Amino acid sequence: MEHYLKDYSEEQIKELLETIKSCVRRKKYTISLNDNRQENIQFIYDYNITEKKRVEILLSLKYTDFCYGLQNMKLGYEHEILYVFCVQRELCDVEGIQSLIDIYLKFNIIKSRSGEFVFTVSFHKRNKPITYLFR
Repeated sequence: MEHYLKDYSEEQIKELLETIKSCVRRKKYTISLNDNRQENIQFIYDYNITEKKRVEILLSLKYTDFCYGLQNMKLGYEHEILYVFCVQRELCDVEGIQSLIDIYLKFNIIKSRSGEFVFTVSFHKRNKPITYLFR
């Protein structure tokens, strides 16, 4: 069962976004495209989301796109918080059909001695109901 964390101020989320965007600008981020993340792979393929477009989407996030935090439930990673955002974008699919898509984004910020790194766990079409904290 997921435990939603919503005790965040606007200022905290604005700072979180600055960290995410700084990592993206410095190329200190990744979008998970492994076998466990077929939904990410399929979404990027279906909408031909180039690396440039991915960066554009990530850098355009606003604090009002924030939904909630989630306690990481993966064994060994329970100390981590995952941050969920949802943003709407006009995207064109492989058949040329343009539509407004809700993009579900889930981030993990890894802090190490060499600095921060953003791991984008989810980057796909929204597939479940979400709520926004600041809307």
